[in-house]
Amino acid sequence: MRGLPGRLVTGAASVLVLAGVALAILGSGGLGGSRAPVSPSKGLTPAQLAGQRMVAGFEGANLPGRLRKAIRQGRVGGVILFADNLPSRRAARRLTRLIQGIPRPRPLRRFPLLVMADQEGGLVKRLPGAPNASAAEMGRRGPAYSRRQGFLAGRNLRNVGINMDLAPVLDVARPGGDIFATDRAFGTTVARVERTAIPFAAGIESAGVASTGKHFPGLGKIRVNTDFAVQRVDSTRAALRRVDEAPYRPFTEAGGDAVMVGTAIYPAFGGRPAAFNARIVRGELRGRIGFRGVTITDALGTVAATAFGGPRKTSLAAARAGMDLLLFGDTEFPLRGQDALKGGLVGGRLDRADFRESVDRILDLRKRLGR
Repeated sequence: MRGLPGRLVTGAASVLVLAGVALAILGSGGLGGSRAPVSPSKGLTPAQLAGQRMVAGFEGANLPGRLRKAIRQGRVGGVILFADNLPSRRAARRLTRLIQGIPRPRPLRRFPLLVMADQEGGLVKRLPGAPNASAAEMGRRGPAYSRRQGFLAGRNLRNVGINMDLAPVLDVARPGGDIFATDRAFGTTVARVERTAIPFAAGIESAGVASTGKHFPGLGKIRVNTDFAVQRVDSTRAALRRVDEAPYRPFTEAGGDAVMVGTAIYPAFGGRPAAFNARIVRGELRGRIGFRGVTITDALGTVAATAFGGPRKTSLAAARAGMDLLLFGDTEFPLRGQDALKGGLVGGRLDRADFRESVDRILDLRKRLGR
């Protein structure tokens, strides 16, 4: 949704126009001649490359010394904040200024850290204020209302220094499911979700905050939150593509910044949780849907993820599957994961070109958010 600054780009016609402009620029040697663009990750050490893929959390309103040190060393690329980290707006501003003000290795100084929160509305809202409705209510009230709430939510976050919203939920809810029961979905049909969730994302981004569609390929049928139990979604591939994955195509076409991949298991694509499954991440999201933005895992310290393995195993599995950002709610686990990714990169167990492409996507997003 950042195809043009402050303007939502939608529809096939707009995509074709922008593609034509891009081709014309490339065909003429670009704005700076035929020179290839410099990779944002150029000059980073293996440890720093691995660090840019890690998102850490912590408890309380004070930033732990260990996390400060990790940021200073370039071992962490993002921080997730929860309600207990944000006791007041003043405390929130002070905390985010502290996080962004920590001196980091020279190649990373022009890329602000990702500071993110789940600001969906309704039951899932880390900061008081906008949005002033649940996703279900926004879905009922229509696209104009949803977009306005998205803008207000983005402005609310931006005003305290949070630059990434882990919203909107793009799950198509089914009656009886957890997403439906908690009013976290914009609707029970693909049409309702597409009509109202995409404008909400556009509103967030118009306020200068990244939006994140979640939870690919879809949690609309689960009965229990994957934070608390392993969940299997026994839909066919055809059903998943027709219903659950469907909202991600317009989200992608509109230029959505990020997509969160869940940790439920989809037997139609194999026995691994989605975030560790290349058939889902590379095949469905990147290949079939065509998403080119940043991917982020759902929390890897929760039951559905830890049932698969510890932080080292899950970090390596997520990276191999094609995930960019690996999200943890604490400080210890992402540092173990960072060490595992560094080892995999140095030892040749992770593809170097693929690794750099992932970090480049992350750094490109961070640079845009810092403007």
